[in-house]
Amino acid sequence: MGFRHSFLVKTIAGFVIVTSLLVQGGCASLQDTFNFTSIDEDGNEQESRDINLPAKKLIEQGMEDYAVGKYFTAIDFFEEILNRYPFSKEATLAEMKAADCSYHLGRYAEAILLYEEFENRHPTNEGIAYVLFQKAMCNYKQIDRIDRDTTGAKTSIALFRQLLKAYPSSPYTEEAKSKIQAASEFLANHEFFVIKFYSRSAKYDEAKMRINYLLRMYPDSSVATKAKELLQRIEAGDPPRSQLTSWFPKVELPDWTFFGRKDEENSAADPIQR
Repeated sequence: MGFRHSFLVKTIAGFVIVTSLLVQGGCASLQDTFNFTSIDEDGNEQESRDINLPAKKLIEQGMEDYAVGKYFTAIDFFEEILNRYPFSKEATLAEMKAADCSYHLGRYAEAILLYEEFENRHPTNEGIAYVLFQKAMCNYKQIDRIDRDTTGAKTSIALFRQLLKAYPSSPYTEEAKSKIQAASEFLANHEFFVIKFYSRSAKYDEAKMRINYLLRMYPDSSVATKAKELLQRIEAGDPPRSQLTSWFPKVELPDWTFFGRKDEENSAADPIQR
């Protein structure tokens, strides 16, 4: 009984001490009191690190991880700055880099929201051109096969054009133009895919309507010449009924590097680092 009583007393005393520490800490999180093991995006345990640091140290460690592609851990440091030091000089960069981490992790909806929040909070910041470019890229990255939803392509084109109009001499101008061209080519291919369906179904009036739309919207696309030839055949009352497949080239999403530099090389700029 003596041993059990002594153990119970020590256990209760320990609980009281821990509870007291948490209460004294006010709004401090459990992470401020205990040293937890973190898990990376691959499910591997990461070495525990003290995140209870001043803003300057947090931004340094966050940028160190970001520089080597550890976006899953870098974002923790940036978010900690925003939670604990929202009015620090490091907070602006932390906002931007948290959005960048979400972008690189493929969390495009989250990244768009974070970029928009940055834009709303800092409308005159020198990094706004970069923010517009990244918002467009979040949509561009979601372009799928030509038989799927075209929202990503259309939205990215609108955002790239917004960037070109607002910042015609930005460092992202040439890349924005090339992405507009690539996304437009994708949309033209999508239209040709629909034309192929109508032609195979002998719905030639619908096919003519879509061909005219394609030629009006994407006259310089790679499928424009073939579309013109098909339109002439349909209007002459002699649409191709055999070997129809030969009229439709294999179309797919243009290679991301088709127009020059890789996206990741372009997105590496840090416009607001001080």
